[in-house]
Amino acid sequence: MKISASQVVMECLLEQGVDTVFGYPGGTILNIYDELELHGYGKKIRHILTAHEQGASHAADGYARSTGKVGVCFATSGPGATNLVTGIATAYMDSSPVVFITVNVGESLIGKDTFQEVDITGITLPITKCNYLVKDATKLADIIREAFAIARSGRPGPVLIDILKNVTSEEVDFTPLPLSEHHRHGRLAALLARNSDGLNMKIPEPDHGDVDKLVSMLDEAKKPLILVGGGVIRSKGAVPEFRDFIKQVGAPVATTVMGGGACPGDSDIITGMIGMHGSHASNYASSACDLLIAVGCRFSDRVTCDTSTFAKNAKVVHIDIDRAEIDKNIVTDHHIIGDARRVLELLNERIYLKDYDFSAWREEVLSIKEPPLVHNPEKLLPHEILHTISDLTRGEAIIATDVGQHQMWSCQYFHFKRPGQLLTSGGFGTMGFGLGAAIGAKMGNPEKTVIHITGDGSFRMNCNELSTEEFYRAPIITFIFNNHRLGMVRQWQELTYDKRYYMTTTERGPDFVKLADANGLKGSRVTNQEELEAAIQAALEEQEKGLGYVIDCTIEEGELVRPMVNGGTHITEFLVN
Repeated sequence: MKISASQVVMECLLEQGVDTVFGYPGGTILNIYDELELHGYGKKIRHILTAHEQGASHAADGYARSTGKVGVCFATSGPGATNLVTGIATAYMDSSPVVFITVNVGESLIGKDTFQEVDITGITLPITKCNYLVKDATKLADIIREAFAIARSGRPGPVLIDILKNVTSEEVDFTPLPLSEHHRHGRLAALLARNSDGLNMKIPEPDHGDVDKLVSMLDEAKKPLILVGGGVIRSKGAVPEFRDFIKQVGAPVATTVMGGGACPGDSDIITGMIGMHGSHASNYASSACDLLIAVGCRFSDRVTCDTSTFAKNAKVVHIDIDRAEIDKNIVTDHHIIGDARRVLELLNERIYLKDYDFSAWREEVLSIKEPPLVHNPEKLLPHEILHTISDLTRGEAIIATDVGQHQMWSCQYFHFKRPGQLLTSGGFGTMGFGLGAAIGAKMGNPEKTVIHITGDGSFRMNCNELSTEEFYRAPIITFIFNNHRLGMVRQWQELTYDKRYYMTTTERGPDFVKLADANGLKGSRVTNQEELEAAIQAALEEQEKGLGYVIDCTIEEGELVRPMVNGGTHITEFLVN
């Protein structure tokens, strides 16, 4: 059938099962937006208009992380497209599958410094798995189908499609193609026919000899430590296999930020987060273990602190789908290339009859876990805020955070139960990520309670999206950890810059409760535990009405994230205990 290229975009989205798009219109992309109204595609694909393109990018990302589907985001050319860049980089660093569709100026205007012209494919080349500049309408459907396959396959990640405006108005022959047939046709079939490991299109079968070798290493180990990263979260079906593996082995298990939810956070073998703000138990175990099995993690600087001394007493085994990660930051003694689910499945087949006993080592490690923190009903303490949130939501809420102290406290004190429950910018560290991500999560999981945890500094970067939350009746509960400071930066100033607190005091507007009211939402300011519990109950009642709520939690300016290891030092050299 003959249809416009803009209709082709819509038809291809429907082929992919897309039901929600986040975006912001502009002049060059109007042909595509017009299709949502002109031919009724808006009845099949819900479009969420955010307050800013960056909010749309984070919403598409949050939708992807919380549902396991590919997120979709629209933006116009020029500043509309460049406003996506932080969101694209955030998704790229955390391996989140999002397809970004932008429309550039017409072909006759390219390269002439035209109004709102920008080379967005050039800009985003280092932060996408793949990107396209579409100049030929006959290739559009093929490109979209390939883009979605690349975004979701192997190690997931963002893909950008930039279409010239003149292309969006051209008519082309379009043949619908079921999703199950995409891999047999066109560009995608050709790509799959080639050796495409660079795009992670073909998931390699793990080398069974490599798996056997790991089993032998585990048989010989006396003090193994298992480290779980975001790769287990991203790999479909890996979490049950991982939980079977750690149950059978019985060794201590440490987590990265992105590994939250791979194993219930209150499990009796979990040592907690590892690295710069890792627990004493996790950091000690990484230093004292004789075998470190890392599953789906990148060994980032925030995990290793000092790469030259990290796990220096251990044989390091790295399991990852991406060959580029092997020996990049930490030189391994052994590695297995493959999808986490499949590698763990092969491991479980080989060890299910083994009778490992690492109880003495496990008790040694767990004995140095931090004791329960103090209770103070007269003031708000970060850990008590998070425990209260967990208690009153039965630990089932989806938690979307921004970046800073509140992010680390969330990872330390909220016990995540499942994959997709923690939405946070672990790799890129994006302040302003949280509220957009929470909106995306709520749109994708309307039946779940979604909590946005932020700091006063981060909230100033995304509070414009309260209007989006209210308009679409996305009942998100926002908790502001408000110390009137850029808390994490101030913590560095206190500990390593002789308390020179320059430009980290934020005693200024707005009044966040009044801001909530201005956006049609209710809010409360709380200073103690009793007020907090009352505010959460009020928020849950508003949620039942389809309305969000803002809770401004006053915490002391001197609260620190504990423990803390200085970057570049040994992982057990704590600046703060």
